[in-house]
Amino acid sequence: MSTNRRQFLRQLRRAAFFAGIAGVAFATPADAFLFGASVTKPAAQEFGFGPRESANHKYTAYLKPTEVIRLRKLQNVRVLVLDATGRPVENAKISVDGGMPEHGHGLPTQPQPRSLGGGMYDIEGVRFSMGGWWELKLSIETPESSDRVTFNLSL
Repeated sequence: MSTNRRQFLRQLRRAAFFAGIAGVAFATPADAFLFGASVTKPAAQEFGFGPRESANHKYTAYLKPTEVIRLRKLQNVRVLVLDATGRPVENAKISVDGGMPEHGHGLPTQPQPRSLGGGMYDIEGVRFSMGGWWELKLSIETPESSDRVTFNLSL
C-alpha cells in the first residue's frame, strides 16, 4: 500500500473517530448544558416540600421527610398524596423520576414507592449525588385518573 494511501486512510479513521465523539455528545441529555441551551429555573416559591399541585390539578402532594435529606446518602422520602377534594389517595401506582435539569442527568438510583396507608407513600432508595437544583417527579395513577407532580429541591 502506498504511503499516500496509508496517510489518507489514517486521516479518514481519525475524522470518523471525532465525528463519532461529536455524535455521542449531541445524543446525550447533557447536550443542552454542554452546548449552551438554557434551562429555566423555577421561581423560588416553586421549591420545597409542598404543597405541590399536580399538572392537571387532580392531586396535591407533600414531601414529608422523616429526616434531613442528605447528599450522597441512600434514603427514603415520604410523600402524602391527596385528591382534589383533600382526601388521601389510597393504593395509587406511583412512578418516580427526576434529575438535575441544569446538568442534564437523571436520578442516580431507581427509587421504589411503597404504600403506607392514609395517602402516605415511602419512596425507597432516593439518592442525590451532588448539590444543586434537583427535580423529583412523581407520576400518580389511580383507577379514576392519572397525573404528575414535580418537586423542585435545592440541595
